Amino acid sequence: MGFYRRNGLTVARDLLGRTLCRRLPAGRTLRGRIVEVEAYDGFHDRASHAYRGRTPRTDVMFRSGGVAYVYLIYGMHHCLNLVSAHEGYPSAVLVRALELPDGSTAASGPGRLAREFRIDRTDDGVSLSGPSLWLEAGSPVADREVRRTGRIGVDYAGVWASARYRFLIDGHPAVSGRR
Repeated sequence: MGFYRRNGLTVARDLLGRTLCRRLPAGRTLRGRIVEVEAYDGFHDRASHAYRGRTPRTDVMFRSGGVAYVYLIYGMHHCLNLVSAHEGYPSAVLVRALELPDGSTAASGPGRLAREFRIDRTDDGVSLSGPSLWLEAGSPVADREVRRTGRIGVDYAGVWASARYRFLIDGHPAVSGRR
């Protein structure tokens, strides 16, 4: 779990190129290479759900890194976040897009990704070391291929919306939102 128990921005960058794995109840395993993420880090980050403090919804974000934080937006889309940092410090990384093994971009956008990988609120708080959800090494992404931008869909956060906490593989066709 040491991978997750670091600064959220560091974890976000290091997630690019890793493979997210999801074992379904019937035993089939889904895999996707992470190509886009967004970090939400600390009490000061106005775009973070934890900005207003610890609540029943955000409790998972305050746990030690290495668990999933899953929430519902617009009453219809689940979003998968990987909790980072240490107990008591709210930090998580939203997984925004995956490259699927067949090369399709069906897992582009956090809502589609959760739907494709059958992730919902029942996965909130589950360990990221398996048996249902885990990371594999994948293939490293060189710094020259990484682009940092402002985050998407958090305009309410003022200047925090433009914080360069979104990491993506530059030019990858699976990247969601504005490129």
